[in-house]
Amino acid sequence: MIEPPSSGDSRPRKIIHIDMDAFYASVEQRDNPELRGKPVAVGHGEARGVVAAASYEARTFGVHSAMASVTAKRKCPELIFVRPRFDAYKAISLQIREIFAEYTPLIEPLSLDEAYLDVTENLKGMVIATEIAEEIRTRIKTLTGLNASAGISYNKFLAKMASDLNKPNGQAVITPKNGPAFVEALPVKKFHGVGPATAERMKRYGIETGADLKEKSLAFLQEHFGKSGPYFHGIARRIDNREVKSDRVRKSVGAEDTFRDDIHRLDEAMNGIAPLVDKVWRYCEANDIWARTATVKIKYADFKQVTRSRSTTMPIGGADELAKLCNVILSGEFPTQKGVRLLGVTLSSLESSSNDDDRQFALDL
Repeated sequence: MIEPPSSGDSRPRKIIHIDMDAFYASVEQRDNPELRGKPVAVGHGEARGVVAAASYEARTFGVHSAMASVTAKRKCPELIFVRPRFDAYKAISLQIREIFAEYTPLIEPLSLDEAYLDVTENLKGMVIATEIAEEIRTRIKTLTGLNASAGISYNKFLAKMASDLNKPNGQAVITPKNGPAFVEALPVKKFHGVGPATAERMKRYGIETGADLKEKSLAFLQEHFGKSGPYFHGIARRIDNREVKSDRVRKSVGAEDTFRDDIHRLDEAMNGIAPLVDKVWRYCEANDIWARTATVKIKYADFKQVTRSRSTTMPIGGADELAKLCNVILSGEFPTQKGVRLLGVTLSSLESSSNDDDRQFALDL
């Protein structure tokens, strides 16, 4: 059975999930011919660095994003580290979104390298979604020289799952006919929305495949997985009525950094957090966003972590005010007996600056 769109239209939706292949690493290999065909990791190769992205050549050695640099280097001694160029990645992402916009206004970006598209009613008048996906992927390759994969289905969950089936540089469709068998056979650890910790918890309850998950009642899943219970109950039955929302609002924006050497003094912490403040504020400026809440994350040398937040009565008025707010938060945590290995800054309670042009800004400390 196909679940109808929440809009009330009885027809199944046609959803495409586009996912760029090893995006950051592929950009670096495109722009530097010497990197082509070699194992590449985008990130900082220092002792405390983390892999942001890995080329497919690196992935064959078991290197993947979020892996510690030292671990990645141990798995692949020939691994080449390249520092990230987010300005370049963003510019290419905008080019790709312009291609999407030629087919549909219903575009929901998830990150710089992936997005959902609802092509049920599309600007080209094309009937077959797989043909739309193929054409978009060809356009991306022609314009950027980069490969994209695609998943096509009647809801977002299945489209996301389908985009992984024929990577890299491929596409797959999950139809109402083959959807049940696909979901029931799929390990839950591969379900979008099921992270490693949740997958481990599910395993303790005997849930290892979609079929196992389908056997559990809604009451059971709500009891053991809280607010995620209804979502898990639905996707086990191929039900996902979430619409593709082109106006999806970010709930927060943040940045963090792991330091080469532990920080012990307040002035070191203030210096360390300054570039993070700048990065977060530049994002807000570029996207006309204001925020009312700043959160500082501190991870100590023993890996214990704390977060401290401050909210303002009026939106934070600039990078200087954000820096002042973060420094006030930091000053409450120093002196410390333990070294600090990581600092992070997150802004939340976000809103568009276009809502009110006559703002007055004041920190409520």
